[in-house]
Amino acid sequence: MDSNQAYVQTQVSGLTESELESRALIKTAAALNNIREHWEEKKSELPQALEKNRRLWTIIATAMGEPDCPQDKTIKMNIINLSIFIFKRINMILAAEDPKPELLNILIDINMNIAKGLNETNGSQENQENV
Repeated sequence: MDSNQAYVQTQVSGLTESELESRALIKTAAALNNIREHWEEKKSELPQALEKNRRLWTIIATAMGEPDCPQDKTIKMNIINLSIFIFKRINMILAAEDPKPELLNILIDINMNIAKGLNETNGSQENQENV
């Protein structure tokens, strides 16, 4: 392991679960956004980026079904329903004969908004701990 990998591993190991989820959502949104912004050069990367987004949302949806999930029932159901919407959108994009870059907008927006919510929640928890 080189020094850069060791630094990243150390940095990641100190993050909360919410921070890790937020970073993963932002990273996935950034990849989709990069493809959208450079469509002609990067559209061949679309299936791989969509698959990463699907795997991420599969993890998130699965976590909502775990018995020790701390979220209340309404939030769990909302996240599961959002996951289903994302899965359908990904399938629609992959099945399209000639997909358009605008189809990525909603996936990017959802990832960024959920990441923002996770960051705000994590920030408010830190503030409560410091009181």
